[in-house]
Amino acid sequence: MSRPVVLCFSGHDPSGGAGIQADIETLVSHRCHAASIITALTEQDSRNVKRLLPQRAEDVASQARTLMADFTIAAVKIGLLGDAAVASAIADIVRTLPGVPIVLDTILAAGGGTSLASQALQAAIVGELLPLATLVTPNSLEARRLTAQDDLGLCGQALRDMGAQYALITGAHEGSEQVCNQLFMPDGLTQNFTWDRLPHSYHGSGCTLASAVAALLAQGLDMFTAVSEAQDFTWQSLAAGYQPGRGQHNPNRLFWMES
Repeated sequence: MSRPVVLCFSGHDPSGGAGIQADIETLVSHRCHAASIITALTEQDSRNVKRLLPQRAEDVASQARTLMADFTIAAVKIGLLGDAAVASAIADIVRTLPGVPIVLDTILAAGGGTSLASQALQAAIVGELLPLATLVTPNSLEARRLTAQDDLGLCGQALRDMGAQYALITGAHEGSEQVCNQLFMPDGLTQNFTWDRLPHSYHGSGCTLASAVAALLAQGLDMFTAVSEAQDFTWQSLAAGYQPGRGQHNPNRLFWMES
């Protein structure tokens, strides 16, 4: 069986809920191969991030070049970055992959509230990575922070104006009875996706969603179908989630093995 290779730039979460482990479990679930580069180590549990330990930008770039010399990359997924130098190094790498879909998960804060992006890193995301993104997947809080807009419709338009081809803003942080995710498309249209709100707080839901979209794009699906199917996979992972510690629940991205 041929397995498309997805190049992942993500942090390491030792609690197993988010980051590179989330990417690998999601990509395996979609019959893709994960070529994984850790951008930052973390000290964290299921409740919050205590310390962020970014890796050296030159090491991140060197690892990527080594992998790209060996593998044909079908998609790229970018998650936790750690610092601005790492963001710039990844932007340089991505520029050498014309035509490859780039999914950017703009992680600015941990689920427990710890900030994971300095002003310099946020500026690098906006100035260097957003213009290269095929799809950007912020939650509603991140979308407002990135764009300095309050209305999510304006946020989506602003993210596209910043250079992203598509923007998917997730709405789990909003106070609505159901979760509404909004996809902003190049033709100016917006598609709303509505999902039943689940009862818990989940650690790694955004990583799961972005990785699932990257996997489906790597498999050759169009953006609309990839986004739709990735949301369904993520919702099922959350619905089957479990609580390994004393904090947030983990998505069960291998739910399909247990049914």
